[in-house]
Amino acid sequence: MLPPRLTFMGAAQVKRSVKLVTEQHTIDKPSEMEGFPMREWSIKIYQLNEHGEEIPANIYSKVTYHLHESFGKRAIQTMTAPPFTCKEEGWGEFDMPITLHAEKGQEQTITHDLNFQKERYETKHNLVFKNPKPALMERLRDSGPVPGDENGKKRGDESAKKKKRPDKGVDMDKLAENLQRLQEDDLLQVVQMVHDHKTAESYTKNDIDAGEFHVDLYTLPDTLIRMLWDFSADRLGGH
Repeated sequence: MLPPRLTFMGAAQVKRSVKLVTEQHTIDKPSEMEGFPMREWSIKIYQLNEHGEEIPANIYSKVTYHLHESFGKRAIQTMTAPPFTCKEEGWGEFDMPITLHAEKGQEQTITHDLNFQKERYETKHNLVFKNPKPALMERLRDSGPVPGDENGKKRGDESAKKKKRPDKGVDMDKLAENLQRLQEDDLLQVVQMVHDHKTAESYTKNDIDAGEFHVDLYTLPDTLIRMLWDFSADRLGGH
């Protein structure tokens, strides 16, 4: 009996988490706002590995902090080395957008709640990297498995770094969308086609406990991609 839910990934997706550590304390300096003492605060950014442990966030080349406009010329600050510490002084709390730069097309913006309720607090953010390039994929592998590792690929394996180049006539994201639209009987045929024609490089995962079957389309051979493209077109009446 096949799992009831199927996930067809048009591109490899890697989930990771980062942790922000905020520290603050009052300082003996005059404040512009009566009743609100001046404080010195800092924010550091760490990546979490598969065991939830802190490691340097080397997946990012730089981090840009967008402070409150009242900071004037210091309102936008960019740090280029882990833990990307931003250290400032002020009296007010505010929501701070923070942009994490991994590679071109992989910029991610999170919102940090800068507050003075505790002298030290931590916040966790879950992020998704879609179709990371080989160099980034290797850095992501340092913090946990990436698509393909479940099939026995080893760290540093050159074959694991190379993404399949799909048939030029196939829109991979469209193919993933169309496969999700198929009826149950058609999906069963699709899964059988994948089982029959996948290669050692193909990423598939049958998560029985979660009731899910995952396929990374980018790791399938071109002939199978064309078969799935034509099959979904036939069932859905064209692309």
